[in-house]
Amino acid sequence: MLKTKQDNKLWMVSQPDHSQLAGFFAAHWGNGVFAQPGSFATPVPVVDPARLRDETVLAIAEHDNGWWEWEAIPDLSADDGFPANLSEVLKNQQAGMERWRIGLRRFPRNPMVNLLISSHAHALYAARALVHPDHAFTHPLFWKGAPEKLYPGTVEGPLAFMADLEQLQQGWIDQLRVDPATAAWVEPATLAPLQRLIQLCDGISLWLCGSLIPPVTGTARGIGEDAIELHDVPRRAWTDRVTITITPLGGRRVKFDPYPFDIDPLPVVLPARIVELPAEKPANFQTWWHARAPQRVEFTIVSGK
Repeated sequence: MLKTKQDNKLWMVSQPDHSQLAGFFAAHWGNGVFAQPGSFATPVPVVDPARLRDETVLAIAEHDNGWWEWEAIPDLSADDGFPANLSEVLKNQQAGMERWRIGLRRFPRNPMVNLLISSHAHALYAARALVHPDHAFTHPLFWKGAPEKLYPGTVEGPLAFMADLEQLQQGWIDQLRVDPATAAWVEPATLAPLQRLIQLCDGISLWLCGSLIPPVTGTARGIGEDAIELHDVPRRAWTDRVTITITPLGGRRVKFDPYPFDIDPLPVVLPARIVELPAEKPANFQTWWHARAPQRVEFTIVSGK
């Protein structure tokens, strides 16, 4: 659960809703300046870019599907009686890794989906566990450093989990390589921008759904009100990367520069349960939660032209 306190209100956005929003951004990614997923320039041509795009959008939309069970019956915070915040839940390292394992069992017929989701998990733990992680794959959560704040604990567990992921990934890569229709998908120049895109769309959604993404200056307010930067954004190819600046304009309008989406302006709907503070702890959480439909909060992303 993504929880944000802002102006005497508590905003709550579930991990599945956040994940679906990331998929929305992926489905709209690409225009005359930015390549669509599956259409980045590569030495080995992709046979069916539309199919690769489809698999990429699915992976991004479902990257947090390991949270389904937790979100259905969440751990409740002793402080307020509502679901625990993501930053609280991630303190349990082993439970977090098990959620990834659960998610990676959901799509046995989609090796590319599993490869991308597992790459996303691997990069998150690499930022915490490796001495010299690849900075081109620094998640927006950590663009100002300090991954240990979100992923506390020793590095032994993450390193072992990363090794498990690498073994699984080799199996999915082998599956994709033997099929002429998908062999090019696992070429580094094809795969790298898609692995980066899942991080970027996740980061954009987290920026809108909560307050975990560090702002350019000051303390994060969250819910799309912070100026941030997205680094190493692939434009036409993996070797062609830029920085996107995100600037709130007020009135829930936000400028992206340069602009990566296919529609300008892009209307975005954030489903959130919003509670006025102070609030009483729900006596029976499930009844309380399901009696309150999420509010549909509208935002507009623009190019600023």
